[in-house]
Amino acid sequence: MAYGHFAYIYDYLMKDVPYQDWVSFVKAIKSRHTSNSTKSFSILDVGCGTGELTLRFANEGWKVAGVDLSESMLAVAHEKAEAKGLSIPYYEQNMAELEGFSGLDCITIFCDSLNYLESENDVKNTFQSVYQQLADGGLFLFDVHSVYKMSQVFMNNSFNSAEEEVAFIWNSFQGEHPNSVEHELSFFVQGEESNVYTRFDELHKQRTYSVEMYKKWLEEIGFTLHSVTGDFSTDHLSEHSERVFFVAQK
Repeated sequence: MAYGHFAYIYDYLMKDVPYQDWVSFVKAIKSRHTSNSTKSFSILDVGCGTGELTLRFANEGWKVAGVDLSESMLAVAHEKAEAKGLSIPYYEQNMAELEGFSGLDCITIFCDSLNYLESENDVKNTFQSVYQQLADGGLFLFDVHSVYKMSQVFMNNSFNSAEEEVAFIWNSFQGEHPNSVEHELSFFVQGEESNVYTRFDELHKQRTYSVEMYKKWLEEIGFTLHSVTGDFSTDHLSEHSERVFFVAQK
């Protein structure tokens, strides 16, 4: 899915997201499963959005690039990298059709970006696309919303916020597929030079699958699955974990 107006207030809405926890997760897995030095470690941040994780990966000294389907998200990412004096290449690509990155040490798809894919084939094609861009021994790290989160946290629930600069109403409903939701979002954004608020609406669709299905697809493609854990843990998954992390290796 390509974000529209959402891209320009995304960072404001995500200001409390624990990005550093993803970095710590990658560092722990890198230490456990690779012998690459920091300087030579190449990592591709797929579904990079506005580049918050990409910037943090670069700050670790890794050779990093970002990919996203949204032109507006990438525009924000470019601006942020330039403001910090970093030269980070960003590419507008579909994660199911990655190209030009062969020989990578690591590919990540974090912050539930994979859940925006609409079909099983899209997920399998993405796994295959990632596999083709990795070096032998390369790591594939991703997270998804759990079935529990889809059915018990999102489904038929409403969320809202009424801060001074941005307010939103967020309603989640059953999607057309099992374990899918549709998020109807209405944003009210204050003008830069007035108290007039502009409203815009977005529809975001997300879909997930059982852990067993993700395992099956990864193994069919040829990945070795090292771990399946929950909520940033590197060794634990519970039935109430909301975010499921997969560590696979080519």
